[in-house]
Amino acid sequence: MQRKGKKMKKKKSTILFLISVLVIGILAFTGFHGLTIGDYRFKPFTETINKGLDIQGGISVLEEVQGGNVDNKTLDRTIELISMRVNKMGVSETAVAKEGIKRIRIDIPGKFDSKEILDTVAKSGTLKFVGPDKKVILTGKDVKDSTAYTNDDNQPAIGLEFNESGKKKFAVATEKFIGQPIAIYMDSDLLTNPRVDAAITDGKAVITGSKTLEEATKQSEIIKSGALPVTLKAVSVQTVGATVGSNALSQSMKAGAIGTLFVLLFMLLYYRVPGIIADISLILYVVLVLGAFSLMNVTLTIAGIAGFLLTIGMAVDANVLIFERTREELRTGKSIKSSVHSGFHRALPSILDSNITTIISGVVLYSMGSGSVKGFALTLVIGILISIFTALTCTKFLLKLAIEVGILNKLSHFGVKRG
Repeated sequence: MQRKGKKMKKKKSTILFLISVLVIGILAFTGFHGLTIGDYRFKPFTETINKGLDIQGGISVLEEVQGGNVDNKTLDRTIELISMRVNKMGVSETAVAKEGIKRIRIDIPGKFDSKEILDTVAKSGTLKFVGPDKKVILTGKDVKDSTAYTNDDNQPAIGLEFNESGKKKFAVATEKFIGQPIAIYMDSDLLTNPRVDAAITDGKAVITGSKTLEEATKQSEIIKSGALPVTLKAVSVQTVGATVGSNALSQSMKAGAIGTLFVLLFMLLYYRVPGIIADISLILYVVLVLGAFSLMNVTLTIAGIAGFLLTIGMAVDANVLIFERTREELRTGKSIKSSVHSGFHRALPSILDSNITTIISGVVLYSMGSGSVKGFALTLVIGILISIFTALTCTKFLLKLAIEVGILNKLSHFGVKRG
């Protein structure tokens, strides 16, 4: 009975091991090549991960606040409003960040017409409420807030709230133009043209007529972003060619692939069978990290790729610590199963210490840095967190199954000889 039980356990472990390897293989294939099932297509990472300015090229604009110093709160608000305005162009991976005390850097990947950028995003812009007599009633500076919601009739609507000056201007205009439209423009673009049904004297208006809540939300955000609290001037406009970016990407990917291949070969040749397990875990690690980048809408830059490649080495480092501790246990005469368990237990403090200190450094870099420094820090922290997971769960799980299956049951499999 006991022998039959061991046989059943070995069979179960074999099936589980093969399924695990197969799942990791399918995930890797899907991630790097894509997969079509029926009418649904799983896109490869090359299509789902946002590429930064230095990879796909684009426009980099440096804006400077005019008219003296500005506090951080106002500058942060300006950055938020510019980001909303950029999203109007459909460029979701644009980076808008503070640079120095009174400058804002706007990096727009995939766009190469600098005039278009300056005419739409980089200039301050003007939100105007225009009456049927073509006269400007009020501007974005008179708008306090704008929100989109679904009203009691289950229809999309936009709620407007004006400040004191806007409240007075709008009251006069709505009394004058009852039954007529008041158009809302962002520069020369017509956003909406609602009709005045009644005089509005409380400074709060409701705009209906949007086809969807998404459309209402977009219009609401543009209205809210129309009033930049400061005046900006473009002091630098740079165009990064797509050829330069694509060359940088291809060279980085080539270097990364060669480096990863050498790491896989080293683990295989030096640690034998455990090295194969580590290689499988490393493949899963790469897939999980790139998947996390895709889900989190990370914009990948050359610096970010460098951070990612660095974490591959750190992911292998965790396996090296585990295997070396396991070898030490094997040399004392313990069984393979006991040695693997003790190896993980003894390596855990070292793995956590080294990775936690690096995570702290990454968090500091992300919070205090800007631009490419943030990209490097973000990919570094994400990579380290996932490397800890794969080393302490996936590698341990696969090693346990390999021992039960019988493909990891000799000292020579670990490259160990007892004297």
